[in-house]
Amino acid sequence: MRIIVMFDLPTATTEDKREYLHFRTGLIKLGFDMLQFSVYSRITRNNDDARKYINKVKAILPPVGSVRVLQVTEKQYAGMIIMLGEKTPTENLLTTEDLIEL
Repeated sequence: MRIIVMFDLPTATTEDKREYLHFRTGLIKLGFDMLQFSVYSRITRNNDDARKYINKVKAILPPVGSVRVLQVTEKQYAGMIIMLGEKTPTENLLTTEDLIEL
């Protein structure tokens, strides 16, 4: 299962930039990897794990802007067509099979 976070945040003022950086840094600390500018993805084990991370993203939302979360299965994610460009280095390394459940 994957969570994809897409956002469009204002950066007009110093405060806007601070909020943008806080949100972006928060996503990275939560284990999200950048797919494209303002599009981040994270692998989760199951629906419960996905809900946990969605709630963590809610906790770091900035006061203004647009943030969307899309939850997809690994099969749906693997079916993504890259029309221009290449997979990110992290995408080449990580798959659901790399997760080890204890």
